[in-house]
Amino acid sequence: MKLVVSIHPDEDGMYIAECASIPGCVSQGQTEAEAEANAADAIRECLAVRAELGMPLTVTTREVEVLV
Repeated sequence: MKLVVSIHPDEDGMYIAECASIPGCVSQGQTEAEAEANAADAIRECLAVRAELGMPLTVTTREVEVLV
């Protein structure tokens, strides 16, 4: 399964990784690479819990264009 993960630095210098298609699926790391690896672990765990609870594994996300 391929999922999009956004990674951004926080105010403390850590990197936050979020998977928008799995609500609440967030992880972090000291580097972008570590945050990405930790996000993969978090995704596996979140998917397992959602499956156990009978929830849809993911929600629909879309890319929208906004003129600014």
